[in-house]
Amino acid sequence: MKLAIVGATGMVGTVMLEVLKERNFKYDQLLLVASKKSVGKTISYLGKLYSLIDLEMALEEKPDIAIFSAGGNTSLNWAPKFAEIGTTVIDNSSAWRMDPSKKLIIPEINGNLIDPNDKIIANPNCSTIQMLMVLYPLHKKYKINRVVVSTYQSITGTGVKAVKQLENESNNIEGEMAYNYQIHQNAIPHCDDFLENGYTKEEMKLSNETNKILDKEIKVTATAVRIPVMGGHSESVNIEFKNSFVISDIKSILSTTSGVTVQDNISELLYPMPFYSGGKDDVFVGRIRQDFSCTNTINLWIVADNLRKGAATNAIQIAEKVVKKFF
Repeated sequence: MKLAIVGATGMVGTVMLEVLKERNFKYDQLLLVASKKSVGKTISYLGKLYSLIDLEMALEEKPDIAIFSAGGNTSLNWAPKFAEIGTTVIDNSSAWRMDPSKKLIIPEINGNLIDPNDKIIANPNCSTIQMLMVLYPLHKKYKINRVVVSTYQSITGTGVKAVKQLENESNNIEGEMAYNYQIHQNAIPHCDDFLENGYTKEEMKLSNETNKILDKEIKVTATAVRIPVMGGHSESVNIEFKNSFVISDIKSILSTTSGVTVQDNISELLYPMPFYSGGKDDVFVGRIRQDFSCTNTINLWIVADNLRKGAATNAIQIAEKVVKKFF
């Protein structure tokens, strides 16, 4: 079984290699794909030296599975070419997420929908994944009417350039800017491009992807904020249900949900924080409380490593589903 990692030298790509190792993902041949300028350079991985190849070279190798994390334009141009030769493409960009002919998959929620004809499978947005891991079991029990979410997103979601900007600003060094403003000691209410409706693409992803994955009737409104945190996205989420609930039952449901860890004990000051989510695959939830201002409504706080479950781990979990079903 040939596995290709497209964007192997990027932030998500390097995490993918870590996750493959940790999950003991089985393959016969691993292809590490990068840009043309990186071709011929080597990466040491699991005691072996791998030469980086470009997309054309990878296509000639006809991999069984290709996990893309190289940006939307690359995915739009190259994913169909790989799909045409029979490769199953798992794409981490936003290129195919809202394409009605493509599945948008969180394995714990709708992994059962994958079938042999799915040659391009979309990986959801990082903020969507962590939110829906919590919403899904609650929606099954109580039915969700509306969600109001504010995100507090790590600079790693922007990429290496943003990490460098924060490092430079922290050390009073002038350098290239990933953002329009200083991010050090700041919060920027601007993730991705603005749309005509006044929302950003990131904010609309939370709404549109929730509707596609979970339920088209759920109303979602979002505000996405970039904060000077090196790793881990946080979300303040207000959920209005159709049916009544008991808070203890909410906690019980989430405590028994695979991939979710409840950290909710205010007497011991236990709640999720991005600093402690780093390197972990679970989604952490806490500050679970009834909203006294609205009927059948709760507030909670969700945190996850955006490079792990928000990107690399979810993509590899999809690959595991594909292998289990069709190889």
